[in-house]
Amino acid sequence: MSVESATLTADEPGTWDRIGDYLELTKPRIALLVLFTVVSGGIIAQGAHADPWLLAHAVIGTALVASGATILNQVREVHIDGLMNRTVNRPLPTGRVAVWEAMLLGYGSAIIGTAYLIWLVNWTAAIIALASFILYVFVYTPLKQVTSLNTVVGAVPGALPPLVGWAAVTGDLSINALWLFLLLFFWQFPHFFAIAWLHRDDYARAGLRMLPTTPLGKRMTGWQMVSFCLVLLPVTIAPVMTGSGGRVFVAGALILGLQFLGFSIAFLMDQTRSRARLVLFSSLFYLPMILGLWMIDSARGGM
Repeated sequence: MSVESATLTADEPGTWDRIGDYLELTKPRIALLVLFTVVSGGIIAQGAHADPWLLAHAVIGTALVASGATILNQVREVHIDGLMNRTVNRPLPTGRVAVWEAMLLGYGSAIIGTAYLIWLVNWTAAIIALASFILYVFVYTPLKQVTSLNTVVGAVPGALPPLVGWAAVTGDLSINALWLFLLLFFWQFPHFFAIAWLHRDDYARAGLRMLPTTPLGKRMTGWQMVSFCLVLLPVTIAPVMTGSGGRVFVAGALILGLQFLGFSIAFLMDQTRSRARLVLFSSLFYLPMILGLWMIDSARGGM
C-alpha cells in the first residue's frame, strides 16, 4: 500500500465516527429532556396507574419525531451554523454529513415516528407530536431570521411533548394538561433568553433576530426574564385548584419558583455573563425538579 493511499484511508471516517455524527445531529442532551417531559406528562395524568407500555411507546415515537425536527432544523440553518462559533463544528457545516443524508434521515425519522405513534399509541398523541414537528421546522426555524418574536412561536412546540405523554395514557386532554403546557411554555422564555444573551454576538453575526441582539432588546432581556418567572408562580400553583398536585407540589413549586425569580432579578440588576449562566443553570434545575414533584404528588394521589 502506498503512503498516499494509507493516508487517505486513515483520514476517512470510520463506522463509529459516522454513527457519532448522526447521533450528534439529534442533539441527544436536549432529546433526553424532551423525553423526560413525555414521561412526566403520562405520570402526572394518571399517577401510578399510567400504563408503562403506552408511555414507552410514546417515548420511542416522540424520540423519532423530535430527532427528525432537530435534524431538519440544522438542514435549514446549515449556512447560519457555519457563521457561529458555537455551531461551526457541527456535522453539517463541516461537511462530515451531507445535507441530502440529513434530509433523508430527518424526514424518515419524523415519518416513522408519527406512524409508530398512530399504530402503537393513539391518534391524539401522534397529532400532537406532528404539530410540534411542523411548528418547529417550518414556522419557528425561518422566523428566527425575521423577528425576535420567534421565541413565542418556538415555545409552543417546546411545550407540546408532555401532552404527548398525557394523551398516550388518557387518549385525550384535560384542563390540567393545559396547566402542564403553560408551565413548559412560560419556562422556556427565561431559559432561552439566558442562552440568547450569552451567545448574542454569535446570533447577531449570523443574522438571527433574538431579543438580546439589539440595544433595546439587550436592556429588555432582564425584564422579560423576571416577568415570565413571575407568571410561572401562579401557573404552577393553579393545577391544585383543579385537582392535580398537592402540598408537596405547591411547597416545592413556590421554593423553586422564587429561586428562579431571584436569579432573574439578580441578572436584571447586573447583566453579566456569570449571572446569565446562573439563570440558565437555574432553569435547567427548575424544570426536572418541578415536574418530578408533580409526578410524586400524582403518584401519591395529590396528597
